[in-house]
Amino acid sequence: MSSVVYRLIDPDSPIFRLVLAVFIGGVIGWDRQSRGKPAGLRTHMLVALGAALMVLIPMQISPSPSLDAISRVVQGVATGIGFLGAGEILHQSVQGTAQPKIQGLTSAAAIWTTATLGLVTGCGLWVTSLMGLLLVWLILSLAPSLEQTASRHKHREDE
Repeated sequence: MSSVVYRLIDPDSPIFRLVLAVFIGGVIGWDRQSRGKPAGLRTHMLVALGAALMVLIPMQISPSPSLDAISRVVQGVATGIGFLGAGEILHQSVQGTAQPKIQGLTSAAAIWTTATLGLVTGCGLWVTSLMGLLLVWLILSLAPSLEQTASRHKHREDE
């Protein structure tokens, strides 16, 4: 039993990295879910976990993986996650109007950032991933009110 507990709290352990990735994805996903976005809690948790798992593969196969192997994984995840983000944008955009309105960019960016934080966590850079999570949380929490203030300011200038 103590071996399992040790692995959960050992930052070098793959188990710790995976659990932390799920936590990070969960925090971001909770924010998106609470705002009624289609890509919510489960999506972000799975994206972060998947990215962490992908980067752990070369680390688990070889005791000293090459930077090229890890770089290829990062490139593959970045490419693959772009399709998920594009799907989110297409899902949220309004079609069939004279001027289509593009929506879902923040959701796509959140998915992309969640994957990136999963990669960072999987590489064992947990301090960096927690700092990234804090910044994402601040952006998602504070930016909407800043955007409203900027819009009101612009509206006053237009009058």
